[in-house]
Amino acid sequence: MRTTLLSFIALAGLAVVVAALADSTPPVTYFAAGQVSAAFQKGAVLFDGKDTNYMVHASRRDAPGQCEIHSKDTDIIYVLDGSTTFVTGGTCVDPQPTAPDEIRGTAVQNGDVRHLAKGDVIIVPNNTPHWFKEVDGPVLYYVVKVR
Repeated sequence: MRTTLLSFIALAGLAVVVAALADSTPPVTYFAAGQVSAAFQKGAVLFDGKDTNYMVHASRRDAPGQCEIHSKDTDIIYVLDGSTTFVTGGTCVDPQPTAPDEIRGTAVQNGDVRHLAKGDVIIVPNNTPHWFKEVDGPVLYYVVKVR
């Protein structure tokens, strides 16, 4: 009898936890093809992640960029079109804070150089310098930023 009562209490507690999690789960987010296409035309944030630990960017590069270091965000990059010379690791040249947890510089020295093209995926962990050194543009790519 005691085991049955304890099992019932455990199940009731589990139901409370599941209900609380269900209330805090963000809703499903959908972006129609037209919205996505418009976002890639200018390079825009699709999902800002204000209530989650991730963001989704529809990114576009027409020219090389700056060295970037994100102290909290890991970038998961999926190249949809175009190609680029992408440098990771090494040392960011002339690093300057540009926003909370964000640093930009002019280049990366002594990093790993890769050629990224359509279909490639690269994961850049937080605190890792990275740089779009050369762009055979435009380069369209999704970035999922995970915090």
